[in-house]
Amino acid sequence: MNQTEQPYLKELEGKLWNAADKLRSTLDAAQYKHAVLGLIFVKYVSDAFKLRQDEIKADLDNPEHEYYLDPANFSEEELRDEIAIELEQRDFYTEKNVFWLPTESRWQFLQDNGPLVIGGAELEINGSNNKTVTKKITSVGHLIDNALEGIERDNPKLKGVLNKSYSSLKIDQAKLNELINLIATIPFVHADLNSKDILGHVYEYMLGQFALAEGKKGGQFYTPASIVTLIVEMIEPFEGRVYDPAMGSGGFFVQSEKFIERHANEKKVDALTQKQKISIYGQEYNHITWQLAAMNMAIRGLDYDFGKEPASTYTNVQHPDLRADFIMANPPFNMKEWNTGVDDNDPRFKYGQPPSGNANFAWMQHMLHHLAPEGSQALLLANGSMSSTTNNEGTIRQALIENDLIESMVALPGQLFTNTQIPACIWFLTKNKNPRVDKAGRKLRGRKGEVLFIDARNLGFMKERVLRDFSFDDIKKVADLFHAWKTGEEVHGLAYEDQAGFCKSATLEEITKHDFVLTPGRYVGVTEEEDDGVPFAEKMATLTSKLSEQFTESTTLEAEIKKNLAGLGYEL
Repeated sequence: MNQTEQPYLKELEGKLWNAADKLRSTLDAAQYKHAVLGLIFVKYVSDAFKLRQDEIKADLDNPEHEYYLDPANFSEEELRDEIAIELEQRDFYTEKNVFWLPTESRWQFLQDNGPLVIGGAELEINGSNNKTVTKKITSVGHLIDNALEGIERDNPKLKGVLNKSYSSLKIDQAKLNELINLIATIPFVHADLNSKDILGHVYEYMLGQFALAEGKKGGQFYTPASIVTLIVEMIEPFEGRVYDPAMGSGGFFVQSEKFIERHANEKKVDALTQKQKISIYGQEYNHITWQLAAMNMAIRGLDYDFGKEPASTYTNVQHPDLRADFIMANPPFNMKEWNTGVDDNDPRFKYGQPPSGNANFAWMQHMLHHLAPEGSQALLLANGSMSSTTNNEGTIRQALIENDLIESMVALPGQLFTNTQIPACIWFLTKNKNPRVDKAGRKLRGRKGEVLFIDARNLGFMKERVLRDFSFDDIKKVADLFHAWKTGEEVHGLAYEDQAGFCKSATLEEITKHDFVLTPGRYVGVTEEEDDGVPFAEKMATLTSKLSEQFTESTTLEAEIKKNLAGLGYEL
């Protein structure tokens, strides 16, 4: 972002969160999240509709355009009526991939009628064929639900996607109307940002804030953006089929889009054309989270296939024939009792039957099963996955290593997640380590029998008292190192070499000697300390002298405290 964009978005997100949180009242974060994000979605589709409407008006008034309406052919009233008719032609919107909105689903209608329906009112609504219909609306929540129903009714792609439960929210109707007016203040005008970029940023920011507010439950739908960005920068989903079998709210897809935009600019190719070269596939068990992800994609104009319905990846695979070029996921860590209803002879578990008490290697093998022959996958897992030998896990890990499927292991710092303090790592796997050109155009060297270990535990900064984050420089440091290792060439001036305490390219023989444990710390060693030139004897003399001074000071303080306590009548 440039110097004007960042402050603008920071000010916007702070203003919105603070104001929205004040309106939360008795609703918990999980419920309020859907109230806010659903309305942000309606605001987005309404703004996109209004923008297209303004374009159509300009075309109708432009003598050079095929849609031009010549005033000479109409009376003033006839021209006004004809323009009104043309502006309601659905095809003008759908041809530009803009969602068609009936009158009752437009933002202005919500704003105008919100105060009127507190306590209930009958509203006249323009229906099809310009016929006016009367609807009894019982509350502000009912007004919003009615708008969402209209959007779904007229846009089959969104059928079942929108969360139409505002009528049942236990929130004061006046506060809900305030929320409408608050979201209406989102300014979608900026010299360097379009409305989609601004709203996409707001949506992602709100998801992150709600994840913090919900604590442990928030992790079910949200992975911190910096971790997602790190994975995307390393795996580089530049074109092809992108799949997330535990997609949450779709963060990996959003960052894939951002990655394509960044690198399209670097390569001086059209970003929109490049984005059309990826196909998005996802699956999610939780219905509400599945809806969040679909809205997240719709806001960004991304085409997607999330299957016929929300469903368990274990027992009801929505994309059975998919072989994806890129698979990225952050499934629930160490999930228990995952295998209810799963066949013991499931063909996905080629490298060993995962234990019922932990789904880590079930997720990994599911992903491998759906990975294309030259594909790449990245999986966030708890650190225990790198060393556990419990209930067949060690045997599965050994099989993955001996089949040369592991490409890289990255150890992450603590405190990166809002929902868990369990230390985590990223597994990168591939079925093909032969020399080839990958989807991003990189010439990869042969890497058979090699695994790159990266210990990133010392990277990052404390964003909040209990939450760590990566800077983009941290992310680029790891990603560039990974690509330099894969290609054998310099990347952004960086050539790969082993660095004590940070990275090590290990052979399968070395890993075998470590009993197939994949913890990076075992391989990278410790950072070499620079010799400061001070002899050991001199250094010890200085330290012991300082320690003696501190002991003396401690004795003095102890005597002073005893004296003060005695003065108060308390003897020690």
